[in-house]
Amino acid sequence: MGKDVIIACDFDSAEKTFAFLDKFTGRKPFVKIGMELYYAEGPSIVREIKKRGHKIFLDLKLHDIPNTVKKSMAVLSRLDVDMTNLHASGTVRMMEGALEGLTRPDGTRPLLIAVTQLTSTDQESMEKDLLIEKPIADVVMHYAHNAKVAGLDGVVCSPQEAGKVHERCGEGFLTVTPGVRFADGDIGDQKRVMTPAEAKKIGSDYIVVGRPITAAEDPVAAYERCVAEFCD
Repeated sequence: MGKDVIIACDFDSAEKTFAFLDKFTGRKPFVKIGMELYYAEGPSIVREIKKRGHKIFLDLKLHDIPNTVKKSMAVLSRLDVDMTNLHASGTVRMMEGALEGLTRPDGTRPLLIAVTQLTSTDQESMEKDLLIEKPIADVVMHYAHNAKVAGLDGVVCSPQEAGKVHERCGEGFLTVTPGVRFADGDIGDQKRVMTPAEAKKIGSDYIVVGRPITAAEDPVAAYERCVAEFCD
């Protein structure tokens, strides 16, 4: 499986999203639709972006009781997305239910990945706010292992953790890594970050890049720079 760059389309309207995507007249990038855009526009935005030829990561991070997540994933399975996700902290049983709900009658389904710890979380906030006193690296590995046990395809994790996730769960277990910034860029509110080249070296399968591309003076050039550093 080849590596790929996923652009986080964190816009609040279809108008802004399409104005951005219209800049890409050549290669159609893999895009992430998150909560902000999905809640603003609903399923129609997914269908329209897919119609334009983009692969889609639907990033809604489901987390609820197993039956609710199962039924919600069954609804999402009707959208032709390529990847979706949930929180690994929802337990193995919830992840198993999600996988069951996401699988269509013909056996096909999008990739399903689990969020371990958000890249805005560091050791201090995990201990202070969540009362989790284990080292963050241990927590991430435990959540990744649970996702593997539940039958998921991979996890969202910090690029620093991608190599260790592969060691624990196998090379075929996908690592999707936000928190990627250019070496000369602003890290924003991310705490655990890495450049595209570093993410490639350490073993990330997909990188998710938002503002370094969407807020760039030339988004297409910034995207191509990411692809050159990470994929080529």
